[in-house]
Amino acid sequence: MDWISSETSLSTRDGVSSQIGLLWQQVRAPLLVPFLRIMVVLCLVMSLMLFLERVYMGIVIAFIKVLRRKPEKKYKWEPVKDDLELANYSYPMVLVQIPMYNEREVYQLSIGAACNLSWPADRILIQVLDDSTDPTIKAMVEQECRRWAGKGVNIKYEIRDNRKGYKAGALKEGMKHNYVKMCDYVAIFDADFQPDSDFLMRTIPFLVHNPEVGLVKNELPSTFKAYRYQQHRWSCGPANLFRKMAVEIAANKKVSLWKKCYLIYSFFFVRKIVAHIVTFIFYCVVMPATVLIPEVQVPIWGAVYIPSTITLLNAVGTPRSLHLLVFWILFENVMSLHRTRATFIGLFEVGRVNEWVVTEKLGDALKTKMSSKASKKDRFRIGERYKLHFMEIFVGLYLLFCGWYDYSFGKNRFYIYLFLQSMAFFAAGFGYIGVFVPNS
Repeated sequence: MDWISSETSLSTRDGVSSQIGLLWQQVRAPLLVPFLRIMVVLCLVMSLMLFLERVYMGIVIAFIKVLRRKPEKKYKWEPVKDDLELANYSYPMVLVQIPMYNEREVYQLSIGAACNLSWPADRILIQVLDDSTDPTIKAMVEQECRRWAGKGVNIKYEIRDNRKGYKAGALKEGMKHNYVKMCDYVAIFDADFQPDSDFLMRTIPFLVHNPEVGLVKNELPSTFKAYRYQQHRWSCGPANLFRKMAVEIAANKKVSLWKKCYLIYSFFFVRKIVAHIVTFIFYCVVMPATVLIPEVQVPIWGAVYIPSTITLLNAVGTPRSLHLLVFWILFENVMSLHRTRATFIGLFEVGRVNEWVVTEKLGDALKTKMSSKASKKDRFRIGERYKLHFMEIFVGLYLLFCGWYDYSFGKNRFYIYLFLQSMAFFAAGFGYIGVFVPNS
């Protein structure tokens, strides 16, 4: 009887497997194969667009390097000269804005750095825009502003009764005060940024002599969680801006046709939309799918030559990091999942399009704070810091299955890449990227 029961169970499993196989064959030929072929063509077109843009930028950079066209040669730059008659009025009036939101760790550092800038005291105005919701932190920031005001620094502490527009809203609200109208230039520093004391002395002359020039600086967050939020903003924002401003840019009569094409096509469409989409869809979805459906082939120039050239063109700017190239590729492919999602959110204005998540600022307390929090038992804890990221885990499982299938039945040896990439997605999915672990 046991023999009969096991035989029945085995035949049942075989029946289910054959039904699944039959369903797969019925769906595969009329639906999946044509769809996958269309996706391959679209991805190859996007890859070619990205390739040409990278080659163009490489030629421009090489041209600048060969001719040694440094900014000092193209843009006029002269230090602000002291004038005995005008005294300090020869220096432009500068407004320094520091937006804050519960910045307990860094508020003293950022305010202190701004107040120590080398610039005539009567020609600089520090404006601290505090959107903090913690009354204790608010009181601390206000007290710090009063302390510097007591030293003779021209500093203003501003709050508002709402957080409309988040950081941008705070900056805009700060510009509405009457005392701001006397300022010629505005410098905006994040709460975790401490400028060098000669920052204004080095930058303002460029702006004075070249009024068409602006300056934007940025830096990477200190944790992977903060980096994810930042990359969401940096991907969603440009895509949403492209949706809203493309027509206006095209219709603007003050901008030349060449600049319009560069801004709309190269800067926004290719770099901020196509680059994110093709990286994830092509290399993490479509190419692995061709392993399961061998009727669809990706030409070697699209699978190897183009991505290799793009990678080398990106890496040539940082030769000291070439030994990290493989890890960088795997990490960028993982991040492309979030960038692609954020890009679609921005393009179609859905979900978190207007969400602004403030990244935690840690300042010089970073190592101390993280070391004190991380203990041996934390390494295995699934909680807020080690939260499971199911999208990454799902993609990792998909790539692992495709890699196994290619290793067992395939002939193109994609499994080497697929196994490595699945490990990268698992590392991110289980929270092993950006985790601080003390040495002791």
